[in-house]
Amino acid sequence: MDDHDGSPLLPDGVGGTVHRGPAGRRAELAALHRLLADARAGHPSIVLVEGASGMGKTALIEHFVRESGPGEHGPAGQGAVRVHRAGGVRWENELDLGVADQLAKAAGAALFPDDAPAEPPGPLAAGRRLYEIWSADRADTAVVVIDDAHWADAASLRAVASAVRRMSTEKVLVVLAAADDELHRLPVDVLDFLAGYRDGALRLGPLTPEDVQHLAWSAERVDLSLPAARILCRHTRGNPLHITDLLQEVPAGIWRDWQPALPAPRRYASAVHRRLDACGPQARTLIEACSALGESVPFAEAAELSGVADPLAAVDEARRAGLLTTADGPGLTLLTFPHPLVRAAVHGALGLVERGDLHRRAAEIVEDHGRRLMHRVAATPTADAELADDLDRFAADRAAEGAWSQVAGALVAASRLTPARATRRDRLLRAVDALVGAGDRPQAETFAAELESYPPGALRDSVLGYLAITRGRPEEAEVRLTHAWERCDPARRPELAAAICHRRVLHSLGRCRAADLVHWARKAVDLVGPMEPSAVESEAILGLGLAAMGRTEEAAHAYDDVLARIADSAQSQRVQMGRGWMDLARDEPEAARRELEGAVPTGFRSGSTRISLWAQAWLARTQFALGAWQDAVRTVDRAAAQLAEVRMELLRPLVHWTGAQVHALRGDWPTAYHHARQASADMQHYEAMVVPACLARAQVAEARGQYERVTAALEPVLRLRHREGIDEPGFWPWPDVYANALVMTNRVPEADAFLKPFEELAADRGHRSTMARLGYVRGRIAGSEGDLDAARAHFEGALAHLEHLPLPYDRARVSYAYGQTLRRAGKRREADALLQNARDAYVLLGARTYVERCERELQAGGLKRDGVAEFSRLTAQERAVARLVARGMSNAQVASELFLSVKTVQYHLTHVYAKFGVRSRGELAAVFRDS
Repeated sequence: MDDHDGSPLLPDGVGGTVHRGPAGRRAELAALHRLLADARAGHPSIVLVEGASGMGKTALIEHFVRESGPGEHGPAGQGAVRVHRAGGVRWENELDLGVADQLAKAAGAALFPDDAPAEPPGPLAAGRRLYEIWSADRADTAVVVIDDAHWADAASLRAVASAVRRMSTEKVLVVLAAADDELHRLPVDVLDFLAGYRDGALRLGPLTPEDVQHLAWSAERVDLSLPAARILCRHTRGNPLHITDLLQEVPAGIWRDWQPALPAPRRYASAVHRRLDACGPQARTLIEACSALGESVPFAEAAELSGVADPLAAVDEARRAGLLTTADGPGLTLLTFPHPLVRAAVHGALGLVERGDLHRRAAEIVEDHGRRLMHRVAATPTADAELADDLDRFAADRAAEGAWSQVAGALVAASRLTPARATRRDRLLRAVDALVGAGDRPQAETFAAELESYPPGALRDSVLGYLAITRGRPEEAEVRLTHAWERCDPARRPELAAAICHRRVLHSLGRCRAADLVHWARKAVDLVGPMEPSAVESEAILGLGLAAMGRTEEAAHAYDDVLARIADSAQSQRVQMGRGWMDLARDEPEAARRELEGAVPTGFRSGSTRISLWAQAWLARTQFALGAWQDAVRTVDRAAAQLAEVRMELLRPLVHWTGAQVHALRGDWPTAYHHARQASADMQHYEAMVVPACLARAQVAEARGQYERVTAALEPVLRLRHREGIDEPGFWPWPDVYANALVMTNRVPEADAFLKPFEELAADRGHRSTMARLGYVRGRIAGSEGDLDAARAHFEGALAHLEHLPLPYDRARVSYAYGQTLRRAGKRREADALLQNARDAYVLLGARTYVERCERELQAGGLKRDGVAEFSRLTAQERAVARLVARGMSNAQVASELFLSVKTVQYHLTHVYAKFGVRSRGELAAVFRDS
């Protein structure tokens, strides 16, 4: 640690740490293998592997070299891989051609003859020599690895580049590994050289918590929970070297603690301590005060706590030492540690008495009440009933605002400081309940085993039931919540009873049981009044229950009332989410988008990740409905990443449903199937999981034209017993998808009988988009029965219902079905106009799957389009059939796609074979490939 910039302090490989495999580096490893394949094919190149010190560049390259099989022959006899290694070191970076000389010796050759002049030739001559060495054996592939290339001399780097530039078909891959946190120390010519390869560089970023779990197990056989991996990841900024060091150094039991205070790795701490020892007493005192206050603290607080006479001079010295950085804000200067490990090293070096004294004095200085309490906790090594009571009161205040993350932190600390066992258990139970409320299921689950060991009781069963809901386990939740209610005395503990009611509300929401939801929500309010947290959270969902019973006006008034009461507290996030969901169901997607976008952020007002994920799931559906599909994809991707972190199983199918549908309509089948798999659920899960899971599969199959699979995918929805919240118009748009698939698979009488109750309910509710969706299926039925006038009436009615609704996909869907039906009836001119409208709408949406269908329909109807190959020997119908068969579709699939009978498809196919002189589908496909 020579200079003082605050960057990570150790180079790759210090101490001999070896990682067993590149945790979290699959993409980078695959990229290296692709470059090696290119080199084997005669395309030489140089690739820069970049990342902060300790990020695992060396480990990645070593793993790549091992997998490449040095000395072994490549595929199809492409020769062996020969590896040539060299490495830069700081104290030799002014030795011209030093690294080039290493590379020559690695190949068993000399860079220059013994009789070379006293002044060695320059980079060009060295480049020619390296070219000769590496290309001597044309059969083999040379992999040249230069580790710590940032410390290589500029002349050697130029020689390597010169050698590769001379090549055309030589089998050479040069891999440069450079630490990008060392750039400030490098000579300008080395900087310029590396900058030239930065565009195509492989940059190793920090590991994710999941990567950390993998590394912990593979390297040290430590089974980390996700919360522990998250803490370790934040503490080390995802640096594999520091992670491995800590896994080796700290006791194994620490990973089971609640938010453990992790030290810095010993060698990192030693480097920090050397810097700290070099500071004067005032700078050292200030740095130590900052370590007690946090990673980023106001200058005024640090100056007051340290008590130094000249804090500005102390800050300047700390900055020069690389132990603090500054950031100026409006009227505020922040002092920040350049890395969490720097703070940990400084704070860890303090004696227990000194540390406790700093935290006690900090508790008197900081303004925020929560921070004051946490400083008191840090200064208290033993049980303290008074401090625990203060934390409990603070948690109650924050619970009133719905700031569940702060509630959880305060209650966990309170439980650890509580001497009485019963009270200690009660506080930990409430802490876990708050963690679930905040959406941090992985952290809540770290306490699950401890909670299971507690004696049965209303609070214990309520918390475990709440956890079961987030896990997507309705049967377990039902048992837990039933026991909780039976064991609770509402007269004696109304707040607990109201909390159980709220859990029942969530349980009913997952089960799509609107009447139960309304019952339990109102009971919660009756028990504690409208301003208590459980009552407010129940009322945030009450409107959804009312709307799912068809009482939409009453639902809207309920939301207006609760929003007026809670103003801008954290609870408003819950109400906005519920209101936005209801607005989407009421055919008001623009209003829904405003509400749901407001419910997504969690930083302001201490919002809940759980509620944010609900909001994002329905925001994606809203964006899909409005035609903002790129926004919908971004929302899904963001929510999916958060889901992977917090593991809210209840919401997984809902989030991935939109991803599956959008990507299927775009024709991106691998991504669509990925989302459909991620959305999977079965009959053991909540109904609110089963329905979107089935819709995801059905809509992917529909986009494929696989209508038998559509009906099969939706069969579980038909088997659900409680229908009220599932069949209510606007909530789950599944009936038209199922009925349409029945028609397309020639099950018209079933479709007719299936539609009637849904049509009656939609008409009774006056729900326009549902009437439109069902209307287009009714139009298909009438068309299949030959009643063209009735078909026109149904399709025109469907379009009229959508006239003032901003639902472009639904409008295109109706136009497409209308055009298909008219084409089948021989009304080609009218059909072409509708199909053209549908095509144009699908183009704007990016629905490539249906753009192609519209074009096939237009072609089958006789319309010739620019860029579409025509075969004059075929009729329009024959061309359409031939193209689909050539793509590998069966006669039944072609029949469904073109709305024809299987016999008609066979008839056309016979004529196609005769006109082209082919005898099989394979020969027909070849005709189209060659056309």
